[in-house]
Amino acid sequence: MRIGYFLSCEEYTPAQLLDQARMAEQAGFESLWISDHYHPWNDEQGQSPFVWSMIGALSQVCSLPVTTAVTCPSFRIHPAVVAQAAATSSVLHGGRFILGVGSGEALNEHITGERWPSADERLAMLEESIEVMRELWRGEFVTRTGPYYTVENARLYTLPDEPVPVYMSGFGPKAAALAGRIGDGFVTTGPEAELIQAFRDNGGEGKPMQAGYKVCWSPDKSTAVETAHRIWANEQLPGELAQLLPSPRHFEQASQLVTPDMIAESMPCGDDLSAHVEAFRPYAEAGFDDIHISQIGGSQPGTEAEGFFEFYARKVLPELRALAT
Repeated sequence: MRIGYFLSCEEYTPAQLLDQARMAEQAGFESLWISDHYHPWNDEQGQSPFVWSMIGALSQVCSLPVTTAVTCPSFRIHPAVVAQAAATSSVLHGGRFILGVGSGEALNEHITGERWPSADERLAMLEESIEVMRELWRGEFVTRTGPYYTVENARLYTLPDEPVPVYMSGFGPKAAALAGRIGDGFVTTGPEAELIQAFRDNGGEGKPMQAGYKVCWSPDKSTAVETAHRIWANEQLPGELAQLLPSPRHFEQASQLVTPDMIAESMPCGDDLSAHVEAFRPYAEAGFDDIHISQIGGSQPGTEAEGFFEFYARKVLPELRALAT
């Protein structure tokens, strides 16, 4: 099991993300997740650098493997272009790149003005987009017309030695089952037994699984709770809101229903070692191969990333590794 760090493009500038990647490797984290967003979830988060620029830059500042968590190759970027971006990223990272994919959120994908389809149609589009990318990774000319995508006389000339692995996210049973059937691995943000079982029962048995979650370290718990609630209250929104709300202001409106107590109960806030270890435990027990942890508020007073990485390197990671074994 690898313990990794989750780079949040919604919250940090490009320079801050690169600094965090360096600090993560120095602290002993073993892999990276990076989010792929056009918008942040709310204006308080305040950032959204282009993920493919960041992945290229990451290859120059650290040697950790990188997974997108997750890219939607179905709407704002045609899958033939995502295939090229992923292939180049894999070459830059010496084959240590995984393309995590999902069916998308309206928040990021509706920006071109296309109709936002139902969940079933989005999954069908995702399945075809993966077919397109895998064809292109063979290095041959591709011409095809499918229900959703047309590719004409396209060939990728810069390719890694092996096709890019595609790990698929699943936040419902249909998506988890599809991930088991067509994905090279599974990506999720919770240790839900039902989704893991759906993935395994539909062809995912023995395939790798990755997960990630958020914490807010601070020597002062009240500062951590306030910071996490102000920046990431959207983490506690239920159901399909994350897929359907179209703009940061809608997430801000919905997040008014989330209280600081809800945040404090849902994630480790502060510097209680046992709380950080217990947050990790259900993911380890669920059998994930890679577990990524993100620090909320790493650029805010009292919750700086430097303090988080020092705390994890010195106290938390040794406990997590013991738990993982």
